[in-house]
Amino acid sequence: MRILTIGKNDAGQRVDKFIRKTFENMPQSMMYKFIRTKKIKVNRKRAEISQMLCEGDTVELFVPEDFLVQGQKDDFYKNIVPTFGIVYEDDNIIICNKPVGLLSHSDTDGEQNTLIEQVKSYLWKKGEYDPDAENSFAPALCNRIDRNTGGIVTAAKNAEALRDMNERIRVRSVSKYYVCMVHGRMEQKEATLTGYLTKDGDTNTVSVSKVPQKGHEREQKKIVTKYRVTDYDGHDSTLEIELVTGRTHQIRAHMASVGHPLIGDGKYAENKKDRARGYSHQALYSYRLVFGQGDDALSYLNGREFSLSRDEIPFLKK
Repeated sequence: MRILTIGKNDAGQRVDKFIRKTFENMPQSMMYKFIRTKKIKVNRKRAEISQMLCEGDTVELFVPEDFLVQGQKDDFYKNIVPTFGIVYEDDNIIICNKPVGLLSHSDTDGEQNTLIEQVKSYLWKKGEYDPDAENSFAPALCNRIDRNTGGIVTAAKNAEALRDMNERIRVRSVSKYYVCMVHGRMEQKEATLTGYLTKDGDTNTVSVSKVPQKGHEREQKKIVTKYRVTDYDGHDSTLEIELVTGRTHQIRAHMASVGHPLIGDGKYAENKKDRARGYSHQALYSYRLVFGQGDDALSYLNGREFSLSRDEIPFLKK
């Protein structure tokens, strides 16, 4: 038998989701059977699969110990020295400035020194994150950017902030802006580009077409990218990009599809000459975040804007 008390970060989720995250060794089919047969209870009463947990609730599990093996907590982050910058921080979120070259999350190769592990390290050293006090929650990123794209990524310190940020992103109550440099002169000072993106998992690339490709409707996702030219030096254009949709490699592939690939981008353009100019990766940086309106725990951020200065964007200093 095991009794778990629901803490602040466990509250606000369904009992089945809590159990699945807490006991990864428990097969989903068995979990549902244990709930139906009252082997799993909440506050000593029969639990419903969709029952929402509240802080202070108890979850009683009258099941074999084999199913109650909790995942081993990886404490690699305790040995990491954080390298990210902090744009803004409060009790709920951290707006990070991710360095170029740092992964947001671990990739298939299992790299451990990632932004999220650095965030855990930072909070653990401050005494704001204690994994032993948590059943199912760990600090999490609310968005991610490519390894070789630097800039703003938001991390949530608690479960409520994570839910609220994810919902704001889903309903587009948070606007994300990037700065980039592209080859050539844009045909218009500003415009809204639309297209249809298809992902190729084998090559980890995407392709963009102006119109839907017949027979591939299910694989394609509509994308919308807004841009505004902020500078043109006679050869290259500097743009501010607003992501209306946020798909894999959207900015890089979309700009390449209209004939203006990002400087330094070797995946969607030839970058040999760019490398000779000192651009070792795509000239793209997430530099501004604007909060819209929301009636949630983050409402104190409504209307706030956070941005990086020109000096904090490496390729603008070349």
